[in-house]
Amino acid sequence: MGLDLDFFEGQTPLDEDEKNGLLILTITTRGELDEFEQLGVEKANEWLLTKKFSIDKILSEDFVRDLHKRMFSDTWEWAGGFRKTEKNIGADPVMIPIELKNLLDDCKYCIDNKVFDIDEIAVRLSHRMVWIHPFANGNGRHSRLMADVLVNKGFGKPYFTWGSKNLVKQGEAKTKYLEALRAADKNDYKLLIEFARL
Repeated sequence: MGLDLDFFEGQTPLDEDEKNGLLILTITTRGELDEFEQLGVEKANEWLLTKKFSIDKILSEDFVRDLHKRMFSDTWEWAGGFRKTEKNIGADPVMIPIELKNLLDDCKYCIDNKVFDIDEIAVRLSHRMVWIHPFANGNGRHSRLMADVLVNKGFGKPYFTWGSKNLVKQGEAKTKYLEALRAADKNDYKLLIEFARL
């Protein structure tokens, strides 16, 4: 029995090799997949509650990959590994490590030089990470959690609420989130920052 996924606006389809990396063979629908992935996200959040991290640690490739792995390793065998295929969004797969390093370095520069306030720096980190799309799946959830970790563990501020809704499923919150991302694509971060603290 194969994995039959319905993709909504804002979701990136998986190719057959990526689908073959599914570790729970009883999953056959998008709803079942979402449930298992959410359990992994919650498990990663529980792990984060017990840890302290420096900003340099948070803004490292090792941390980016480790967080993705902790979120999705119970569901996908390729969790934490950079994608190897072209998608409808994102950097060329061979450029992912370079684009990610540039992003993390830019983020450190913005923090060190107080270019923006910390909420905006974290939201910009999340937005650009989604654009890079380093992983085959889970990029939105991962990038939002990266922003949360930066503001909370790095600066002691509360996690973002991200509209306090499930952004995996279609609905009003997902529509507002996608609108905010499109504005950020044009270098207007106001809506995305507001949405993050909504």
